[in-house]
Amino acid sequence: MTRFGLEALVALKHRLSLQEHTGRHASHQPMRAIPLLSSAAIHAAIVASLQHGDATLDSTARLLKVSSRTLQRHLSRMGTSHSKMLAEVRLNAACHLLANSSWRLSDIAKFLGYSNASSFSRTFLRLMKVQPVAYRRQQRARELSGRVIALGPCAIDR
Repeated sequence: MTRFGLEALVALKHRLSLQEHTGRHASHQPMRAIPLLSSAAIHAAIVASLQHGDATLDSTARLLKVSSRTLQRHLSRMGTSHSKMLAEVRLNAACHLLANSSWRLSDIAKFLGYSNASSFSRTFLRLMKVQPVAYRRQQRARELSGRVIALGPCAIDR
């Protein structure tokens, strides 16, 4: 069954359920359009909410003009979650900022929503298997030599 077909069935079931509970005919209940959210739109909303300093599920849903639950359902259908997408956005932004800016680690950590620089450093080390300062050094050395290998979300030295 196609995605649209499944959504139509869910909407029909909801309308029939309303009819049973209210005793009113389903045609008296206006059907709300179910918004279709793309991965790119959700990603962009997470980036925007991160830039505003409030990268929560609720703030992302508000930017997308849907409820938090609707956003969760869409993410679940995509096989991901808000926290996974947020972690991906943070990691990509961290790699970009480390490679292309002179921001201090504490400034990067604050911008990405970490409580402090050590929390950011521990997370970066866990995900990238290299300290942020070492990553920055590697990126700057590669930039000078012209060697950049892009694997996954960030370029790493091999």
